[in-house]
Amino acid sequence: MKLESTEEQGRTESSRSERRPRVRRNVTAAIAQHICADRYPSGSPLPRENDLCELYGVSRTVIRESLKVLESKGLVRGKPRVGTTVCDRDEWNILDAEVLDWMGPYIKDFDLLGCILEARRTIEPAAAEYAAERASAQEIADLDKAWRQMRDSASEPESFTDADVMFHAVLLAASHNQVFRRLSSAIHAALKYALHASNIAVENREDAVLVHGELVEALRMRDKAGARECANRMLDLAVRDLAAAEKAIGRTK
Repeated sequence: MKLESTEEQGRTESSRSERRPRVRRNVTAAIAQHICADRYPSGSPLPRENDLCELYGVSRTVIRESLKVLESKGLVRGKPRVGTTVCDRDEWNILDAEVLDWMGPYIKDFDLLGCILEARRTIEPAAAEYAAERASAQEIADLDKAWRQMRDSASEPESFTDADVMFHAVLLAASHNQVFRRLSSAIHAALKYALHASNIAVENREDAVLVHGELVEALRMRDKAGARECANRMLDLAVRDLAAAEKAIGRTK
């Protein structure tokens, strides 16, 4: 029997270590998507470890690592001598980027896009008004840069969304309200998901580009009322685009 050299063994171990995270991510996503699809409903126990190993074709180590990830995101809860139970949806960390990805075509069931819009309705007009008074010259320049990127990539939904997300993150930061800044970090992934869904659902983004540019100008002029009015107009457009996004998601589902 041919023995592997130390170097060959090292390469084999390295290859295994590189593969396992990918395998774990795939299995974690598969279990999560089955939870989102109600194959494993809230309050129900997951199959035993050995059964999960057989179902997903992986080792117990991979299953245990996957369950730890799911537990950290609020989807499941493990208890000694009880096993792993699917948590109620209210406990899921729905603002986590991976959870949003796992929810995928089932996201409409959570009304998440509508909830994000409601949060924006509460936060962004006030943030815009504060920013008109408090934003630094650099922050206004950063908003202008994000707006120009939106304008220049209006025909490219992915690039447009990246610039759109940056615009709103800078706007909340420019309010110089510490709570708004923390909220920006907390809802970043969900906001990106919502903006992306809206941006790919509409064919014409010129209205959005126009009102974002007017908001930058209102901040530059220190026009608090004008900034709030622009923010509300942006959100009126978001209502229109949300309807298109939900219709598209419904078709996909």
